[in-house]
Amino acid sequence: MPSPAAKAKTNDPLPPRRPFSLAARAALATGFVLAAFLGVVGLTLTRTAADSALKGLQDRLQNFVVAYLAGTEVGRSGKVLLPDSLPDPSFSRPGSGLYAVAIGDNGFKWESPSAIGRDFSFLHPLAPGEGQFVGPVDTRMGRLYYYIYGVALDTAERKSVHLTFMVAQTEDQLEGRNAVFRRSLIFWLASLGVMLILLQLLLLRWSLTPLRKVANEMSRVERGERDHLGDQYPAELTGLTERINAFIDSEREQRVRTRNTLADLAHSLKTPLAVIRSSLESIGESSLRDPVLEQVRKMDELVAYQLARAATSGRQTFAATAIPIAEHAEDLVQSLEKVYAAKNVLCEFDIDDNAAFYGEQGDLLELMGNLLENAFKWARHRVLLVVKMRPVAGRQRPGLWLSVEDDGPGIDDDKIESVLQRGVRGDERVQGHGIGLSIVQDIVRAYGGELLVDRSPEFNGARFSVKLPPG
Repeated sequence: MPSPAAKAKTNDPLPPRRPFSLAARAALATGFVLAAFLGVVGLTLTRTAADSALKGLQDRLQNFVVAYLAGTEVGRSGKVLLPDSLPDPSFSRPGSGLYAVAIGDNGFKWESPSAIGRDFSFLHPLAPGEGQFVGPVDTRMGRLYYYIYGVALDTAERKSVHLTFMVAQTEDQLEGRNAVFRRSLIFWLASLGVMLILLQLLLLRWSLTPLRKVANEMSRVERGERDHLGDQYPAELTGLTERINAFIDSEREQRVRTRNTLADLAHSLKTPLAVIRSSLESIGESSLRDPVLEQVRKMDELVAYQLARAATSGRQTFAATAIPIAEHAEDLVQSLEKVYAAKNVLCEFDIDDNAAFYGEQGDLLELMGNLLENAFKWARHRVLLVVKMRPVAGRQRPGLWLSVEDDGPGIDDDKIESVLQRGVRGDERVQGHGIGLSIVQDIVRAYGGELLVDRSPEFNGARFSVKLPPG
């Protein structure tokens, strides 16, 4: 019996189907139009060929009748004499499918050798000078086409002998010719269709080259490999690429303006707060001194926090460049080893060779700097920095996994949430504002990522892991 989870998974709605690409849409539309056009052409040619073959059959049967009439004579006694030579060898071959029959007055009847033993009871006399082309008709010999013509021949006694000639041919002979034509037509139309489709695909590929170039350059801009789109595009795309470049510049300028504004505001508050703090500390004991100093301290922490946040630009669609992580990590660790030289901390690296950060360099330094400083602060002797790239199919930029582990006391599960809050320190006896980890969390959120805190499997201390999604 399937579990509820399995049932729920089975009933999940299917993801929406991805729309067809422009090339696929154009190829399908043109393919349908081409198939319809070639189909109409094929039907038209087939019908025209069938009508032409039928008209040719009528003329052929009529010519046979004329040939028989030209060789027919009436003797002095009124006896009808038909020609000994036949207009086609098929008339002399029994069952050939080509038959000649003549009927006349006083029960006269003549049949070609091919018609002997055949039933032509459907034949009826016609008035002199009257002719008919009939078919196909169902007979015991199969379906037939025939031409029938009535004539009056004069005898030597100036009497007239009425005769009716008929030449018939089976339908399968005509259909055999038509089938050969249809097979040949289908082969050549199919060959033409394949060649036209291949030509169409080549033309589509050539026509869509500028769009593929735009997509490729957009990907390079997102990865930080170039600043803007190029300018060598057809006139139809020039307006689009110019507006995209303007949007890229606008986004970058807006981020810089916002960051500078926040930094200017925080700096403008920092000096007055320092003056107030020094003034309060210089005066003697007062009932207002300690509460005001406490509020000034909190305001100073807030300013420091906002200064750090001002340096955070957040996730960018159009990254300026891909920042290599290894070299910046080495610089940070060297600085921290000097600061914490008394603890003799050893920092190990496990960093992918191609590890890169797609964002602002200040964000990367703030992120790694706070995590590494926190690890150095609490570690006994060892710290481990792990950076792994997480490529995802269909994404231009890979995801990023960054973790910092130490062999310190670690963080209890019930204290993790409070440690990440601004202004809260894991140990009040340790110097600091308590805003480093909250800044890390703000940076991670700005980039759409996730900050995880758990126990280090390597050192049993704390492990801070950052997961940034692919771009």
